[in-house]
Amino acid sequence: MTAHWANKHVLVTGAGGFIGSHLVEYLLARGARVRAFVRYNSRGDPGLLRMLSTQDLNRIEIIAGDLEDEHAVHKAVQGIQVIFHLGAMISIPYSYHHPVETAKTNVLGTLNVLTAMQESEVERLIHTSSSEVYGTALMTPMSESHPLQGQSPYSASKIGADKLVESFYCSFETPVVTIRPFNTYGPRQSARAVIPTIITQALTKDTIHLGNQNTIRDFTFVKDTVAGLVKAAEVPGIEGEVLNLGTGQEITIGELAQKIIQKTGRSIAITVDTVRLRPKNSEVMRLLSDNRHARKILGWEPEFSLDAGLDRTIEWINSHLDLYQIGTYVF
Repeated sequence: MTAHWANKHVLVTGAGGFIGSHLVEYLLARGARVRAFVRYNSRGDPGLLRMLSTQDLNRIEIIAGDLEDEHAVHKAVQGIQVIFHLGAMISIPYSYHHPVETAKTNVLGTLNVLTAMQESEVERLIHTSSSEVYGTALMTPMSESHPLQGQSPYSASKIGADKLVESFYCSFETPVVTIRPFNTYGPRQSARAVIPTIITQALTKDTIHLGNQNTIRDFTFVKDTVAGLVKAAEVPGIEGEVLNLGTGQEITIGELAQKIIQKTGRSIAITVDTVRLRPKNSEVMRLLSDNRHARKILGWEPEFSLDAGLDRTIEWINSHLDLYQIGTYVF
């Protein structure tokens, strides 16, 4: 639906992040006019948007600010037709150390976006949630009706944000759709996430340091996640929906590490680094998506197998190892 986006005014919060930068690139390719909201820093660094081509960068209106700043958010929303809200504090370990900052950014930031919409003529907000809001699976596969469990300050903050979005839809008929991606990975992702952590070490070290290898995850390639987000903005009449984006396939972190090691063709040992372990009751042991609702409502389905996505990710990381502090635990 390329014509759908031609000259459409779109705001992407968190545009300088991993998924956000891929989304901006996707929208630009379809003719959208993108305003990118990135977190301010004194270096004027637009985050991962710097990885885009010069031609694409010149087409983006970049606004630096903070989601906690109501005035900045309201200004960014002016004149916008569609909002993709990806801006958030996303690190679970960081949320243990800084729960207040995490809550302010994720809850108050989302509230600021919602209130700004009330003063504008935004056609739809695509709110990005997280599979972490479900906590450890009580039943599998996990549908959108799975109970929400705040097993970390991060997940609790995302639950709060999701419920604010729900409340604005119920109270004010605010045009919103909530998307819950399951463990997105791919090129440009930082070593805060497990797949780049494994790949960077597998390419350069004789031993890989990991946390819990028994946890189970459903990994979705970033291009599939972006395609789902965009479809959630295109399909008419789905306001108020909550939709999982996952493959419906699961793998343990230990099995994942072995798969990546095999792809590198190297002989590598794996050791448990206790610093990387979550508190016992905070660890989410299993996440496996039920994606039937997204398939039905959006006509979306993942196109990339785990093997295909890993191959692309390994190739990209191998060409950008200078961007990583290899072996250093980043939270």
